[in-house]
Amino acid sequence: MKILYGVVGEGMGHAMRSRVILEHLFAQGHDVHVMASGRAVDFLSKRFPHVNRIHGLHMIYEENRVRRGKTLWSNVLGGVTGVPQNIKAYFDLVEEFSPQVVISDFESWTYLYAKSHGIPVLSIDNMQIINRCTHPPAVIEGHETEFQVTKAFVKGKLPFCDQYLITTFFRPPVRKQDTTLVPPILRPEVLAANIRDGGHLLVYQTGEGYQELLETLSKTGLECRIYGARRNITEDQREGSLVFRAFSESGFIDDMASSLGVIAGGGFTTMGEAVYLRKPMLSVPLALQFEQIMNARYLEHEGYGMMAESLADPAVIRRFIERIPEYAKNLSRYAQDGNKETFARVDEFLDRAAVKGVL
Repeated sequence: MKILYGVVGEGMGHAMRSRVILEHLFAQGHDVHVMASGRAVDFLSKRFPHVNRIHGLHMIYEENRVRRGKTLWSNVLGGVTGVPQNIKAYFDLVEEFSPQVVISDFESWTYLYAKSHGIPVLSIDNMQIINRCTHPPAVIEGHETEFQVTKAFVKGKLPFCDQYLITTFFRPPVRKQDTTLVPPILRPEVLAANIRDGGHLLVYQTGEGYQELLETLSKTGLECRIYGARRNITEDQREGSLVFRAFSESGFIDDMASSLGVIAGGGFTTMGEAVYLRKPMLSVPLALQFEQIMNARYLEHEGYGMMAESLADPAVIRRFIERIPEYAKNLSRYAQDGNKETFARVDEFLDRAAVKGVL
């Protein structure tokens, strides 16, 4: 079966999730071409053939906040230069590939191709939960404007797909048809991780020079293995109890699997992995990024960790450490097999499309 697969490049979570599904599709013998933007292109092209670059939206972050003005201007400039290449890429794709089904991980161009050519389209991502589910007031409180803006954006991104699969570790009521919640889709390296108790904290902080956080961590008395704060280092650097680690996918996963707890942002991928590995998490979502705020509030609501707006106050991390046994007890009851459930749903969708005679 010829499948066109779209992957948005904003954040690496979409690419990591899509990698797992693409491996399944290739293993099933499907002919798949990928359209991706941003860093997703390099990540996926190392693993699969037929990965094509397409222009995609992106966000600019500074000081743990979304910079809306810079983001808008950067996307406008990128759109001016990127759209002609997008159009040409799609003309080439129609001529050379002629896909029969589209699967989109929050990627608009492949979705538009499906709609304009009348072929089935399946949405697989974590963002659609904002629009297609009902959320309690406590999750939205204080961020009503961001919620409405984000909901409108998500609603308009991929409307009227034939089916929506939404990856999530929390389960709000579904309010729209053709919508199914599935557990987080995990990399095989995470599934194979050696889960054990350790005495260190895993810290994922991409804001280089975040000095207040480092000063706070140094006062915990725990070893803190820090990723992302020093992006260009090629080997570990130790300063007292702080260990700045060079990027390593396997090292990061093992440090998480053996940690006492995790301190990171509000991104869904890292949070979903921490929950699966049953590691309590202190989440500091990006300001003005409602999806991250929602993730962090649900994490707290489920009793798997806590949310903080800032880590400047040492009392925040002390409170988190004190509550780690409570969070760990709650997490001990968590179990999932999101990959198996998602693969079954994807195969079912493809089978249905074939039976209807569309393919």
